Amino acid sequence: MTAVAVTVTALLALAGALTLTRIIRGPSILDRAVATDVLLAVVVAAIATEAAYSRDATALPVLVVLAILGFVSSVSVARFAARKSPK
Repeated sequence: MTAVAVTVTALLALAGALTLTRIIRGPSILDRAVATDVLLAVVVAAIATEAAYSRDATALPVLVVLAILGFVSSVSVARFAARKSPK
């Protein structure tokens, strides 16, 4: 079980690092917004993995709030981008 936990932690860390690279180097604001949404998904996956590994369900409300935050932020950025696009 420890090897699985180390592997999952390494993969999530790699995904977070690559996502941070896209946030920093993204050519447009939409690329940065998508990368921020992906980073939030990686954080949610990391919290869920830790909760499953420790068999502790106290992190579930945090996961729900982060999921709602990710959805609302994605919709907000999409509406902002749609309003700013040339017609």
